[in-house]
Amino acid sequence: GCILNGKLYPFGRIERTQDCLWCNCNQEEIYCCSLYHTPINYDKEKCKVVFNKITCNYDVVEKDNPSKECFVYSRV
Repeated sequence: GCILNGKLYPFGRIERTQDCLWCNCNQEEIYCCSLYHTPINYDKEKCKVVFNKITCNYDVVEKDNPSKECFVYSRV
């Protein structure tokens, strides 16, 4: 298998690691891509970005009321 951040994963496709990555593990290497997209265009005065490890995504919420989501215009 492959070791990533101290955790052993089996050879083959890894749908989701504990760090929210999709990986492919073989005898020569492990190749990973993130499962999330970073918000870049939102109301930065009113809102803040919070990483949600359950959904493997960034939530953009109001600074004064984190229970309310903010509109995100674009992500990368």
